[in-house]
Amino acid sequence: MVYVKFLGPIKEETFEVEASNLEGLRQILHEKQNLHSWLSVSAVAINGELIEDIHTPLRAGDEVVFLPPVCGG
Repeated sequence: MVYVKFLGPIKEETFEVEASNLEGLRQILHEKQNLHSWLSVSAVAINGELIEDIHTPLRAGDEVVFLPPVCGG
């Protein structure tokens, strides 16, 4: 199981899910209606490291964090 967290305005609780890589996790999350629009614009960190490769493998106990874009002034 991997732990999935969402920061900022993404209104979703932290949960655990089985996924072998980031691509598989995104497919699972795509089914959640309120997350659909955030997936394409959010950065992703695994265990505190920003990840760009969708094929990055996930291991049991990994923490995956979705970071939405931030605006400021």
